[in-house]
Amino acid sequence: MTSERPRIVVVGAGIAGLAAAAALARAGLACQVFEQAPELSEVGAGIQLSPNGSRLLHRLGLGAALDRVAVRPQAIEVRRWDDDQVLTKTTLGAACAELYGAPYYTLHRADLHQVLVDALAPGTVVLDRRCVGVTELADTVRLTFADGATVDADLVIGADGIRSAIRGHLLADQPRFSGQAVFRGVVDAAELPALVAEGKVLIWMGPGQHCVCYPISAGRLVSFAASTAAGDWRAESWSAGAATADLLTAYDGWNPVVRSVLGAPESVIRWALYDRPAVPRWSSARLMLIGDAAHPMLPFGAQGASQGIEDALALAACLAGASAATVPAALRRYEAVRRPRTEQVHRFIQDNERDHHVEDGAEQRERDERMRADFGLRQRAWLFGYDAEAAATSPEAA
Repeated sequence: MTSERPRIVVVGAGIAGLAAAAALARAGLACQVFEQAPELSEVGAGIQLSPNGSRLLHRLGLGAALDRVAVRPQAIEVRRWDDDQVLTKTTLGAACAELYGAPYYTLHRADLHQVLVDALAPGTVVLDRRCVGVTELADTVRLTFADGATVDADLVIGADGIRSAIRGHLLADQPRFSGQAVFRGVVDAAELPALVAEGKVLIWMGPGQHCVCYPISAGRLVSFAASTAAGDWRAESWSAGAATADLLTAYDGWNPVVRSVLGAPESVIRWALYDRPAVPRWSSARLMLIGDAAHPMLPFGAQGASQGIEDALALAACLAGASAATVPAALRRYEAVRRPRTEQVHRFIQDNERDHHVEDGAEQRERDERMRADFGLRQRAWLFGYDAEAAATSPEAA
């Protein structure tokens, strides 16, 4: 083993994988990203990026590119399902950016993906390479791809999502079905001018389900996600179309504003929701899982993208200055730093899953009072103010 810089391979060109490649490049570490898709197509819908994620992307020099494609909403506003009554809100906009040193963004997943792709050197991402085998050797890892090609690396970063092939090598678990699904759609902003003018993330909470909508694509589009009981639905695909009529039926009796959003698109997709159980490790000596491959979370707190970005920048910080020989020590440091953080965020997601779907009555009234007390912008300091890169480089982390 030499003191040379490690050969690094990232499996998966999603948000976490691309952010990892950009962060590694900033740290002076080259990598190759292998993606199973034959092309990087513009799929997906809206995502939210809180300051704990956007702060890190700004450090990668992506602030101007994000501002061209994203929206900085003025607030997150929680409303009742039946009468559209405002229950509570978190002020965002300039106040958020000033308090936390970074903005809260809403944007199209495809736009964020393209911003990250554009940040990488040409040739960093290799398409149409599906990983089918992982072999850990004495000091290296060998990946085998479906086309028969093999690649050796000093470090493999598994960023290949909830059904990760790299995780399958490390752990004998399977995705866990939540019993829920979400309808997702994107609407031309001209169809919903009043909501676009508000410039907010709107969350309507009701018995057993909830709906979220917000502007994306520099205000040209509105994205929404509406949860329902999944029934027999199990598909996870951006091409799994569903009937708008079925969505409206699922939200029968909800207030007219919600129904105007849900009835606006010509087509919607329906996505079954899965997560994974907590596991004792994300790594071996030369393998590390990040993002949804490590700790997938249900979408009840808008943290999927931000947590993947936190992982990426923290891992790059731990690897800065590493040699091939010191990779195992860097991975141990990374996992020790990231576990408490992701566990805290996971508990927040679980609390939201419960609170978003409370039946009307005494429990709902207690929830509303609790939200009014802890939904303020400063009350989000533990989440929005966290600096994953600083945590990874702190003396305590060492």
